[in-house]
Amino acid sequence: MSNHTIPTLHNFINGQYQPALSGASFEKIAPASGRPCAVVSASNADDINAAVLAAKQALQAGAWATMPAQERGRCLSRLADLLEANAADFITTLAEEQGRPRLDMTMMDLPMSVDTLRYFAGWADKLEGRTVPTAGFMGRAMHNYTRLDPVGVAALIVPWNAPLMIAIWKLAPALTAGCTVVIKTSEEAPVAVGQLGRLVAEAGFPPGVVNIVHGMGTEAGSALTAHPDVSKISFTGSTGVGRIIARDAASSFKRVTLELGGKAAQILLEDADLEEAIPGLVMGAFVNQGQTCAAGSRILVHRSLLSQVEQALAAAADAMRLGGADVEGAQMGALISARHLQRVQACIDTAVSQGARRLSGDKAEQPTKGYFLRPTVFTDVTPDMQIAKEEVFGPVCAIIPFDTEEEAIALANDNRYGLSASLWTRDVSAAHRVAACLEAGAVAVNCWSPLDARLPWGGVKDSGIGTDLSRKALDAYLEEKLVSIAL
Repeated sequence: MSNHTIPTLHNFINGQYQPALSGASFEKIAPASGRPCAVVSASNADDINAAVLAAKQALQAGAWATMPAQERGRCLSRLADLLEANAADFITTLAEEQGRPRLDMTMMDLPMSVDTLRYFAGWADKLEGRTVPTAGFMGRAMHNYTRLDPVGVAALIVPWNAPLMIAIWKLAPALTAGCTVVIKTSEEAPVAVGQLGRLVAEAGFPPGVVNIVHGMGTEAGSALTAHPDVSKISFTGSTGVGRIIARDAASSFKRVTLELGGKAAQILLEDADLEEAIPGLVMGAFVNQGQTCAAGSRILVHRSLLSQVEQALAAAADAMRLGGADVEGAQMGALISARHLQRVQACIDTAVSQGARRLSGDKAEQPTKGYFLRPTVFTDVTPDMQIAKEEVFGPVCAIIPFDTEEEAIALANDNRYGLSASLWTRDVSAAHRVAACLEAGAVAVNCWSPLDARLPWGGVKDSGIGTDLSRKALDAYLEEKLVSIAL
């Protein structure tokens, strides 16, 4: 592909697309082909300053500051309609820049993005304060009430594994609350989120309400999180980067929502229905090439089921067809980059060196171009191995047996992450009992991590703080202000 055929993607600031002030850019590589698919503006601190200034002015003095809540909701609804009308184009873009089959975006990313916008649009005119009766103050009766104000300019930092969907998870509640935003895309997947700017303008959002910047995390991202006029940061990404953001935010007491790494356990109790569970385990371990924070990469199996699960998971993994958006019937795409492929392969090599036994992924044919990796199942894994403890973020899972319910709970909780978990059982009492004991933000029973705009999504321990989605997500973008009037 020659350079003149590669589209160019600029920052979206104050309602207009514009190149980086320095003129710098970088190439985005399509994972399934290894070829450039876009030339993207590379922002520095000057671009970040321009984006934050636009957001601040729109918040304080622009049309957004005085727009009725009902109209904010209508803007969000129009954005949902436009995204739905342009779904085919966004699906094509996402499939190319992520190296995934189109079916993934058709079934999950686009429908959920549209639904999330509509869900939060409905909340826009329902964010109410409260009255608080008291005994009075110094002999005078008091009228006390609260109002919910937007917290300010919000920095929304988006990952590469589900860029558009997670951008909407953050954008929708922020706008509903009345905040203005600067979205920082991932350098690994900037295109679809960047293209959202034209829909934002068409939906009627005033200039400066939504700004979208691109660039490296070490330069553009750091400038954004440290900016003094940013009041709120919402970040989805690695635990290591989350720690850096939390540390930087502490210096100016910015609010933070951090949705970080995971090492989810999928637990099969003795009475699990394997016919139902195996497809669920496969989805949990390998959806989006295992590149999800909720990937169920620890398969905890009652020892009586061990042999059956080993055989079934290995067979399912080896039967998967790999390919990008142009491969008919592809079930699994490429990893996001050559560097990430090397990292995941290193995790596999370490597991083998530590004594884990590989059941799949080393013999089946795979594509000769692009950053593909066969789904890999390990057994003979002990809890102290790296493959059992650390997030791989690739299509790799580890089977670990247990003998009792108590042991299963202990194994599941023996990890620094706590985002999600899955439990497979036909015993209703056991489902409630075990779910109550698991240290995770979300527990799915006889399914894998259902995502819905109405359900809260967030983790505990090293999986982060705060919540995306649901009514609860709005609280992170709202300030409750008390007004007390002496009567």
